Amino acid sequence: MNSPITGKKLYIQEVSVRDGFQIEPRFIPTEQKVELINALSRTGLAKIEVTSFTSPKAIPNLADAEAVMQQIDRIDGVLYAVLVPNVRGCERALACGVDEINLFMSASATHNLANLRMTQEQSLSQFEQVVRHIDGRVAINASLSTAFGCPFDGAVPDRVVFDLVQRYLDMGINAVSLCDTTGVANPAQVERVCAQVRERWPELVLTAHFHDTRAMGLANVLAALRAGIDRFDASLGGLGGCPFAPGASGNVCTEDMVHMLQAMGYDTGVNLDQLIEISRLLPEIVGHDVPSQVAKAGPYTRRYPVPESVRALSGANQ
Repeated sequence: MNSPITGKKLYIQEVSVRDGFQIEPRFIPTEQKVELINALSRTGLAKIEVTSFTSPKAIPNLADAEAVMQQIDRIDGVLYAVLVPNVRGCERALACGVDEINLFMSASATHNLANLRMTQEQSLSQFEQVVRHIDGRVAINASLSTAFGCPFDGAVPDRVVFDLVQRYLDMGINAVSLCDTTGVANPAQVERVCAQVRERWPELVLTAHFHDTRAMGLANVLAALRAGIDRFDASLGGLGGCPFAPGASGNVCTEDMVHMLQAMGYDTGVNLDQLIEISRLLPEIVGHDVPSQVAKAGPYTRRYPVPESVRALSGANQ
């Protein structure tokens, strides 16, 4: 891999309070969600996906979407996005003054049925309705789940991904997230698909969204970087996973990813020390340990006191 351009700007987009909290078995109180988002807003993150305006029955932990969106501090320079499944969800989101609406469907037909209870064509029809309803009032991003493989159908042909990206563009959507929903992608595949999407549609605002289900998340981030991607979703502590994808564990951990990128010389705009401090609060919030490695070990710049026995040896040898 070529050495990175020192200081090259990357955009880190936090999804823990939506993608992470949606599968937690116990309800995270609204006040805790608001406090966490407010803290994250002050770390230098480019975007925070705050919540999802979907049915409370489908995702009980995000039943307080309006309350959270209305109570958070809005920090300049941070884009506050939400996930919506349909026009009704879009109406609720717009009433809360969101900055961006994220639409979602799957590249795999079977996963789309499992996740959304509709065919891909029905999902695309929903997209068109939402785009018309928004009518340019806020930004739109379209997430393509299982873009690198499906837990039911297996491999997803590249052409399917490209065809769906083109359908998005035809609707007027010019921001797309390619999502490895179940952590099946490998670096060679990621570099190939992302490079081809970048080459075909250079005007597209492209985000990479990886899960670390099989310990390839950070490797896939590096592969996407090689392909020219500069926007990455990640989840504080490594929280998350798709509730409709068997075996899908958490997202790439935000602090682990930021730590790696900053060590390589990239400019993430994120205060890593603040991010680590916030991450260390997560186990108490969710009631269990989280995958984060950097929050446990500290950054690579961490130094430890020299043991007295070593000091004595050092003095004796002078």
